[in-house]
Amino acid sequence: MIQKSTKIYIAGHNGMVGSAIWRTLIAKGYTNLIGISSKQLDLKNQQAVHDFFATEKPEIVIDAAAKVGGILANNDFPYQFLMENMLIQNNLIDTALQSGVEKFIFLGSSCIYPKLAPQPLKEEYLLTDSLEPTNEWYAIAKITGVKACQAIRKQFNKDYVSLMPTNLYGTHDNFDLNSSHVLPAMIRKFHEAKKNSEPVELWGSGTPMREFLFVDDMAEAVVFALENKLPEYLYNVGTGEDLTIKQLAKTIQKITRHQGEIVWDATKPDGTPRKLMDVSKMHALGWKHKIQLEEGIQKTYDWFLENLDRYKEVKL
Repeated sequence: MIQKSTKIYIAGHNGMVGSAIWRTLIAKGYTNLIGISSKQLDLKNQQAVHDFFATEKPEIVIDAAAKVGGILANNDFPYQFLMENMLIQNNLIDTALQSGVEKFIFLGSSCIYPKLAPQPLKEEYLLTDSLEPTNEWYAIAKITGVKACQAIRKQFNKDYVSLMPTNLYGTHDNFDLNSSHVLPAMIRKFHEAKKNSEPVELWGSGTPMREFLFVDDMAEAVVFALENKLPEYLYNVGTGEDLTIKQLAKTIQKITRHQGEIVWDATKPDGTPRKLMDVSKMHALGWKHKIQLEEGIQKTYDWFLENLDRYKEVKL
């Protein structure tokens, strides 16, 4: 039974997801959290991870550490997205197992599912068809993590569970236009275009459908998995609702108060045509998201404005 004093290690605690999990656990009264920066501990270094576990002796591990990026970054650096993510998660999962950690929560991504899988995406569609080529390297790495945790459940009967979030966004997001995901990239583009009274150019046709979950809701799902023994090895985490990229752009345009034109560059790739999560398994257990998209985007934009000094303006 988990106590408020249970020693919980959050890998990736400085990232958008990890920091949200940290804040949520503190708010709920957890008092024994461990986090260490990537500068102090290289999770790709197996010996360093072993040494860290031997010293700190965490009782529960939440793996929110990953090398992440959008279509462009995944396409340009396939080897790093495959190998670095496998090294990070393999070191954490294996060291946790060797160290006697009974509970491990592995965070993945909805990109683990086949490109043309039926919608909404059910957990059982994993490995039933081929992946989206633009991010298959990251997806394959994450699939190996899911399977490693499933194997540990099966062979050692430990509570190792995988949560697959839909597209996450929120405070502490990455707004770098070369490596960010679609929603934060749009926030930055619309903000800077508003300042410069310019149109906004966006990739693709605007027709793909996407689902977005505010990161604080993801953190609540992680705490739910922490405080309950989930009966299966894999769970989708999302809203179960989606919209077109064009609708998303209109929503962000409204929130940022950008007045100009939106120009779609149809020569650029769209990625997966639709990616909606079936979240009925989490709903059946008692978890559901609370923050609606417009409210979440407003919170994210407010945070972006408060932290503008992190981002040098770029000419779009």
